[in-house]
Amino acid sequence: MYSEKQSPAKYYVGIDVGTASVRAALVDEHGTVVAHADQPIQIWEPQPGHYEQSSADIWAACCSVTKKVVRGVDAGQIRGLGFDATCSLVVVDKQFQPLAVNCEGQNYRNIIMWMDHRAASQVERINATQHRVLSYVGGVMSVEMQPPKLLWLRENLQESCWEKAAYFFDLPDFLSWKATGVTARSLCTVVCKWTYTSDGGWDDSFWKVIGLEDLVKDKYEKIGNHVLSPGEPVGKGLMPEAAKDLGLPEGIAVAASLIDAHAGGLGVIGADVKGHNLPCENQPITSRVAMICGTSSCHMGVSETPIFVPGVWGPYFSAMVPGLWLNEGGQSATGKLLGTRHILETMETSGHRINTLFLCGGLSKNPLFVQMHADITGKPVVLSKEVESVLVGAAILGACASGDFASIQEAMAKMGKIGRVVQPAQEHKRFYDKKYEVFLKLVEHQREYRAIMNGF
Repeated sequence: MYSEKQSPAKYYVGIDVGTASVRAALVDEHGTVVAHADQPIQIWEPQPGHYEQSSADIWAACCSVTKKVVRGVDAGQIRGLGFDATCSLVVVDKQFQPLAVNCEGQNYRNIIMWMDHRAASQVERINATQHRVLSYVGGVMSVEMQPPKLLWLRENLQESCWEKAAYFFDLPDFLSWKATGVTARSLCTVVCKWTYTSDGGWDDSFWKVIGLEDLVKDKYEKIGNHVLSPGEPVGKGLMPEAAKDLGLPEGIAVAASLIDAHAGGLGVIGADVKGHNLPCENQPITSRVAMICGTSSCHMGVSETPIFVPGVWGPYFSAMVPGLWLNEGGQSATGKLLGTRHILETMETSGHRINTLFLCGGLSKNPLFVQMHADITGKPVVLSKEVESVLVGAAILGACASGDFASIQEAMAKMGKIGRVVQPAQEHKRFYDKKYEVFLKLVEHQREYRAIMNGF
């Protein structure tokens, strides 16, 4: 690994838990992915709109892929570990054992997935309160966020789950707890999905008005009263049991986590675009929008001051880039409907078809999604280094936690090189401009129909 004149190489492990699989990468101090592995995880759909997973199944997959990527490497050279994951809800009891989030009483199925829509009536009632915290999610909370899911559990599984639950974790935070034994939460998860604010913390009045005053009474121990910035070291590092499970050295640094889309967004927003004659060259990162494609598509932008847009998530302070406000737009399940592999192949092989991506999946969740199509038409699209960018991003969290800042700078410089630039076919621009006009008319008509039905 090194010559007599060189210091031993330093390595970091990044673990990325997506919707359907877990991936791990071993990254060296220069930002090179030395090894990577992946493994599928199970999804249960007991009834329409209900999607569940098992924290034990996910942790076992994390251990399996991590052991594969560190095989043959001197354990003493591994310095840090970072996690990113989907923003699913994990429920455990006082002994940190899984609790069933289903009527069947299957305790191993203790995760309500991010894409679960069982709490539709609960989120409607939450939004009807028009509470001030909703201004930080575009005025309307999504059914995919955590408060409506918590309310569903209280109203539907009071005795079997709610009364027995000691901790509710976002999946990225569950993983950092599993690794360290520390119940600290990441600022990324609690700000983006739980209504926490970096300056004011939790708002007691919100939880009381929606009927979850139990969480206030226990001083938020169940959902997190110790919050860390992404990349901060968690506790005393990797505890013995977890180290054995993962095949990693005991005590190495473990970083406060990121939501998976945000790990990707961090890499894309900060990409080095010099030398490609792009409009964003020599412009601040606040002039960029990152598009993250997975089971869903997400558009992310940062700003120096808070920007409140109806229907657009955020502004979230320091949730992705420290010191900057984050806004998010997107379309749920686009990747699931179309297939992410097909999207990537389309983007790589046919520039003019990129624009069709922004018209798939019906009407958008919010205006930012629509505006992205208008802005991107006729402009090149920057692609990051695909799965590596997210995995390296998770590994860099581990480097942050370990304090190896020289390694972080070098790795970031290498990771920040863009993978490729896809240029749109200009001869098709007029056609897609017209298609976008049609789309705007469809949006207008849909709003008119909704107004008619609301008066029924």
